[in-house]
Amino acid sequence: MMSTGGLITRSAAFLPAAEQPPVTTPRDPAREAAERELSKQMYHQDDPGLLQRALDRFWAWVGDLFDHASGATPGGTLGLVAIAVLVALAVAALWWRLGSPRRTATGAAALFGDGLRSAADHRTAAEAHAAQGHWNAAVQERMRAVVRSLEERTVLDPRPGRTADEAAAEAAASLPDHAEALRAAARAFDDVTYGGRPAHPETYAHLRTLDLALTHAKPLLTGTPS
Repeated sequence: MMSTGGLITRSAAFLPAAEQPPVTTPRDPAREAAERELSKQMYHQDDPGLLQRALDRFWAWVGDLFDHASGATPGGTLGLVAIAVLVALAVAALWWRLGSPRRTATGAAALFGDGLRSAADHRTAAEAHAAQGHWNAAVQERMRAVVRSLEERTVLDPRPGRTADEAAAEAAASLPDHAEALRAAARAFDDVTYGGRPAHPETYAHLRTLDLALTHAKPLLTGTPS
């Protein structure tokens, strides 16, 4: 006859394995094991590259900034768009008014190039450009004709490297009645040559009128009171 203790021992041997006490792993070793496993290259083949991650963060930042700005702007997103359009128009207006910064920063250079041409040559070139609607080149050539004509008439001493502003200031001393027109002509030359502004037919017409008027103007002699 089997005792009670023996019966219990034999019954425990037939228990399913799932009902045995579980084997536990400490938390830190388990975490380290998981990190080692996940660090394998096979789990990161489809991860975005460094550039893509940087772009994603940038656009997320832009989106957050836009959301905050639209929330703080009267009218929300529509109000923010309206402000952006106004700012763009203001920048465009300043660009048109002041010209290209790159070209303006170069400053004034010599009025004439290396080649020596007569006033008649410059007038012919100016008229040819005007006939084709090339107003910038027409204005430049007409201003050169004005200054070369004054040099040919000895109103100005021929001087290499003279700028349009210098020529206008020097000529104004002998032709005070045309001083303002000379300064305006020099400004027009600088605007189209260095300021990046387009010339117009009216600009060329003023220069042409000045050129013709100066051919008949009598300069003041040195020391003669005005």
